[in-house]
Order: sequence, then C-alpha cells, then structure tokens
Amino acid sequence: MTTVSMTVNGGKATADVEPRTLLVDFLREHLRLTGTHVGCDTGHCGACVVHVDGNSVKSCSMLAVQADGARLTTIEGLATNEQLHPMQEAFRLNHALQCGFCTPGMVMSAIDLVGRVPDPSDAEIRAWLDGNLCRCTGYHNIVVAVKAGAMAMRDR
Repeated sequence: MTTVSMTVNGGKATADVEPRTLLVDFLREHLRLTGTHVGCDTGHCGACVVHVDGNSVKSCSMLAVQADGARLTTIEGLATNEQLHPMQEAFRLNHALQCGFCTPGMVMSAIDLVGRVPDPSDAEIRAWLDGNLCRCTGYHNIVVAVKAGAMAMRDR
C-alpha cells in the first residue's frame, strides 16, 4: 500500500491505496465522488475528465500516486453555494445533454479550453472535445453550450 495525499475540491484527501490504483477509482471508491464516470477504461471516451493542477486529465489513464500532492477539481467541486458553475448552467440551458453520462467530462474539458482560449471558435471547441464522446446527442448543442459558457465565464 502507498499513502497518497492531495487536495480535492478544496479539501484534503489522504488514503492508502495499491500503487496501481487509477485516479478515477480513487475518486469514486475512496472519496465517493461518483460524478467522475468510467466509460471505456482506455482514455478514449473522456467521461472521466477531472482537473489536476488546473489541467484537464483523463483520470482513467492516470494513477492516484501520480496525483500525490496535486490539486484536483471534479465536477462536484464546480458549483459554489449551490449555484452551478457558468459552464454547467450553459449545458443545462442549451440542452447539451441527454443521458448525462458524458456531461461531467465534457464540462470539465470545456472549462479547461475556455481557460486557455476565452472565446473559442466552433472549430476549436470541436477539436478540443474530440476526445470526449457522446453517444446520445449530436454535438451541435454541446458546441452552443460551450460558447455560452465561455461568454458567461468571461462576464463573471
């Protein structure tokens, strides 16, 4: 067993884990943060995206020990005072989800994109989200939501 310690959604998290424990499993099983989804276990679908030190990361392709000492944000850590993050609200208002399975990863990826490119074009959004798969919707409303979320994030 290896002890890992990190800051998750603003709070300290420490646990003993097997060295081969994936970050997604640490979040879901040890911390009970089940908004981070396991979709493919291969890093292709993006349902498991979280922020590690401010960068979007597919947590099914990272070991928990690699995040030791890092600052993590999961979908559960975005809302403040029961108010959705502007990107979450944009996804809700623009009907950018159906079953919701891919939504946490899409939202986390979109926030990282907007942090790098405050006013992304449709093409930039589609390219950035290329590693996030949605099996329910077309991507049109997702692109609309990311643009709306970007605007709301700039205005805040």
